[in-house]
Amino acid sequence: MADRKKSGALPTEEALFELIEKSNRPLGRRELARHFKLATSDRRALGAMLETLAGAGKIQRGRNRRYMANDRLPSVSVLEVKGIDEDGDPVLRPVDRKFANSSIRIHLNMRDLKGPAPGIGDRVLARLETIRDGYKARVIKRLEKRRSNVIGIFRRQPDSGIVEPGDRHFKSNLLINSRDTAGAEDGDVVECELLTGREHGLPLARVIKSFGRSTVPSAIIHAIIAQHDIPTGFPKDALRQAEESGPIALEDRLDLRDIPLVTVDDETARDFDDAVWAERNEKDDGWHIIVAIADVSAYVRPEDDLDKSARERGNSVYFPNAVVPMLPEALSNGWCSLVPDEDRACLSVEILINDRGEKLSHKFHRSMMRSAARLSYNQLQAIRDETYNKELPIEPDLVGALYGAFDTLERARINRGVLDLDLPERKISVSDQGQISGIEKRVRLDSHRLIEEFMILANVCAAETLESMNMPCMYRIHDEPAADRLVALRKYLKTLGLNLAGGQAVRPRHFASLLRKAQNRPDSLGIQDAILRCQAQARYSLDNTGHFGLALRRYAHFTSPIRRYSDLLVHRALIGALKLGDDGINREAADNFPELADHISMTERRAMSAERNAFDRLATTFLANQEGALFSARITGVERFGLFVEFVETGASALVPVSSLGDGYYRFDSNRRGLFLDGSTKGFYLGQSMMVRLLEANLATGGLLAEPVAQNTENGSKNRSGRGRKKSVKMKIKRKRRR
Repeated sequence: MADRKKSGALPTEEALFELIEKSNRPLGRRELARHFKLATSDRRALGAMLETLAGAGKIQRGRNRRYMANDRLPSVSVLEVKGIDEDGDPVLRPVDRKFANSSIRIHLNMRDLKGPAPGIGDRVLARLETIRDGYKARVIKRLEKRRSNVIGIFRRQPDSGIVEPGDRHFKSNLLINSRDTAGAEDGDVVECELLTGREHGLPLARVIKSFGRSTVPSAIIHAIIAQHDIPTGFPKDALRQAEESGPIALEDRLDLRDIPLVTVDDETARDFDDAVWAERNEKDDGWHIIVAIADVSAYVRPEDDLDKSARERGNSVYFPNAVVPMLPEALSNGWCSLVPDEDRACLSVEILINDRGEKLSHKFHRSMMRSAARLSYNQLQAIRDETYNKELPIEPDLVGALYGAFDTLERARINRGVLDLDLPERKISVSDQGQISGIEKRVRLDSHRLIEEFMILANVCAAETLESMNMPCMYRIHDEPAADRLVALRKYLKTLGLNLAGGQAVRPRHFASLLRKAQNRPDSLGIQDAILRCQAQARYSLDNTGHFGLALRRYAHFTSPIRRYSDLLVHRALIGALKLGDDGINREAADNFPELADHISMTERRAMSAERNAFDRLATTFLANQEGALFSARITGVERFGLFVEFVETGASALVPVSSLGDGYYRFDSNRRGLFLDGSTKGFYLGQSMMVRLLEANLATGGLLAEPVAQNTENGSKNRSGRGRKKSVKMKIKRKRRR
C-alpha cells in the first residue's frame, strides 16, 4: 500500500516541467494525471501547478488547455506560406496563434517534397526537426488552399504593369501582363491573384479587382476588408429573415416603457444596443440602476440563417465613415436598435448598489422599453456641465442621478485598483466628398466613463448569474502578465529609478500605483507604453480565470449583442438559465464553447488588425503630400534597426532608421529601451519627445519613414539633415529590405 501511495503522489514542479519539455506534443491534464497515477482529488492541485509553470513562462497553454514547452513548436504543426523570400523559397509561419508574432525561421525541406512547392496562402501539415537556426519542415500532407490573393498598388508600364504589394512579406513587386490588368488605372489599389512562373525576375500575377484610386478612403477601406478576409455580403436567406422580422409583443415581458431609459452613443452611431437609467434608492443610501440591452436573441435563433452568418463574422468592424455589421441593417439599425419613442424588446438588469459602490443585488428580466432620448456623449456632458443651450431632451434630475451613480461606481473602481491606461485615441474625419478632412484626438469625457461603468457592472451581473447557476458562460478573460514580461518591465523601470511592487503576485493596483507615481514625468507616456506591452491579450473562454485589468474575479460581455456574437451567447445562456423563453441554450451547449471562444477571439483580433491597418493607411494618405515637413513626435518603440515614433498631432506612426540618427555607432540597450551613442549616455529612449522630418509616405504598405532634424545636447547627437540626407536614408532602407 505504501508503494502504491508513493506512486500516486503529486510530482514536483521540476518533474512536471521535465515531462512536458521532453514531450513532442502538447499534453492535457488527464494525460499528465494518468502518467503520475494521480487520484481525481489531486487534479485540482495539478492544475494549479500547471498554471504556476505557465505564469512563470516555463510552459505555454495551448488549445483545449493542453501544455507544451514555451520555446518549442509541436513536432507536427500546421504551417501556412506567408510569402516568398529573395531566393524564391516559401516563408513559413505556424498557424497557431501562440506563435503569431514569433520570428521563428522554418525552412521547407524541398528534397523530399512531392509535387510543386506550396504557394502563398497554402497550408500544410508538417513534421518539424530542430536545426541550428530554427526548424526544418517536411510536408506530411497538404491542407486546404487559403486565400492567396495580394493587395497592392498598380503601376502602369509601357507594355505591362507592376503591382507594389502592401504586404511586407513580399520582397519584390509583381509583374502583370498587359492582358491581365482588368482595366486597372495607374495608382489604383488592386487585388491580384498569383500565377505560376516568373518573368524578368518578378513573380507573375493578374489583377482580379480594382478598388479605385489609392488615395480615396473608400477604396482603401474596401481593399483592407478584402485583405483581412472580412465577410461582407449576407446570404439571401439571412437577408430575407431580417427583412421579414417585425415588432415583438409584450406578453410576459416586464413593461419598462414608462421609465425614461436613454441611449448614449457617438454622434455618428446608428445601432443603439444599450440604454441606462438611475435613481436614488428609497433609503437614500445607494442607487437603483437599470441597464437595458437590445434583445437580439428574440430575432436571431440558434442555428438559423442569421445566427450562422453572425457567428461567421463574430463581430462588427468599424472604419472611418464605414462599418461591416454583424447583423443585416434591418436588424442592427432597425428592430434591434433602441431608437427613441418606439417599443423595443430588451433584456434588462435591475441593480442595487450602496454608497460604497458595492453591488447588493441584481435581477434580470425580459422586458419591453421605449427610449426617452437618443443622446450623444457630448450632449450628456454638456447637460451635466450646464453648457447645453437647447431644449433639454431629458429631465435634469435623471442626469444628476446618472452621474451620482457613476461617481459612486468610479470611487469603487479606484479602490479596486483597476489598471487604467489612458492612452490617446485618434479619429479620422472623412468629408462629404469622400476625402480625408482631418485627424483629431478623441476627447474622453466623464459621459464616456459613465456608460463604461454601467456596462461593466451589467457584465459582472451576467457572469455572476451564469456561474451561480452552473450554466455555460462565454467569459471575457484577461490573464495576468507573463513572468518573463514582468522581469523585462522591472529591468526597464529600474533604469528610471522606479519599481513595480507585488513581486510574483503582482496585481492591477500595483500598476495603478506605479502610474500615479509616473503621471507627471516627461516620459510618462513611454512608461504607459511599456506597461501596456507587458499585458496579456484579453480573449474569450469557457474557463474563467478572471479579468486582470479590471480587477474582477468574473466578467463576461453582455451589453453589445448587435455587434458582438459573444454577447448574444451570454444572452441565450441567461434566457436558458432563468427560463425566460424557449430561445435560450442549455448546459450541453458548453461542448461547443471552446471552439466558439477561439473563433470569436480570432474575429476580434482580425477586426482590430483591420481597423489599425485602416488608420495607418489613411494617415499615410493624409500625410502623403507633406514629405519634407517637420513634426513633433514621441518615441513609442525602440529596436536595433531604429525607432518607432508617433506624430503628436495625428497619431501616425513612422520608422526612424538607426542610420539616420547621426554620426557614430548607436548601441541598443534592451533594459533601458533605447539606442545610445557608444561610449556616451546620450541617445534616444522610449517616451522621448523629438522633432522629425517626414521622408517618405508609402501608399502601398501604409508605412512612413522619418529622420530626426535636430537633437538637444542632453539627449542626442546632432544629425545631418537635408535634401541629400533623405536620399541616403532611403537607399539604406532599400538595401536592408533586399537582405
